[in-house]
Amino acid sequence: MFPFRPRLSILCFLLLTIFSAGAAPPAKWSAQWEPTKLVNGSPVLFRVTAPPWFTELKGNFLGQELSFRSSKACHCWYGFAGVSLTTKPGTYTLRVEGKGAVGKEAAMSYLVRVSAAHYPTSTIKVAPAFVEPPKEADPVIAAADTAKKQAFSATDMNPLWSGAFERPMDTETSGVFGSARVYNGKKKSQHLGLDFRASTGTPVHATNAGTVILARPLYFEGNCVMLDHGQGLITVYMHLSEFKVKEGDKVAAGQLIALSGGTGRSTGPHLHFAVRWRGEYLDPRTLLELHPPGS
Repeated sequence: MFPFRPRLSILCFLLLTIFSAGAAPPAKWSAQWEPTKLVNGSPVLFRVTAPPWFTELKGNFLGQELSFRSSKACHCWYGFAGVSLTTKPGTYTLRVEGKGAVGKEAAMSYLVRVSAAHYPTSTIKVAPAFVEPPKEADPVIAAADTAKKQAFSATDMNPLWSGAFERPMDTETSGVFGSARVYNGKKKSQHLGLDFRASTGTPVHATNAGTVILARPLYFEGNCVMLDHGQGLITVYMHLSEFKVKEGDKVAAGQLIALSGGTGRSTGPHLHFAVRWRGEYLDPRTLLELHPPGS
């Protein structure tokens, strides 16, 4: 007898429904995800192997509708999702539903474990105006908030990205995602990105293909670029010294989009890189470690 080897990425699966009269159970159902251990704040890439007669696959995880793309490279379907920072540890259901020709439909369910991440606290000193902004800064902050809301609402419903997400620059990183930030002795927020060490003027590149939905100065973020990669996935590049793209531009993976700097609420020159998916900020380091089909 062979020893039992549970797959970390597949905790449980159950056939839920088959909606074609007299249809045999679909063969070779399976699901995997990266990373294999999910925590709150983590991006996740799902891969689903389903019956070959499917022409469409969709899913639902943590209350979010997911779209899957088929890939000949892995003979599977893959889709992007995320676990918000506020998600509590527990077991959650990934449900996938497939459709084929002549009204064939089938669905499967998988149980996915989410663990608690342990994020540290960091203390930072910045100019007082970025901890307790003066009254005269209120219109500037309000205009920045409006610009961000407009950008976040302008995302493409279709996927614009493909392959792996690349690093925006090849330098060391600091500033752990999710850490509590104490500015000048006062806790103000969590650090919702990944910092790249960089002197002013270091080239910043698009991590994947997308559309520039924001390229302008903001109060806290400084000079900021946001790229829409489709289906609610956005990457954000902050504290820049110079723009190399404008709003509305289509960019390719690896394209030069800006130069790094120290504008906005910053302790010095560096790049703050953030990942936002459908209103939730996710750990950029994990996104850069995912291996989508074809990467």
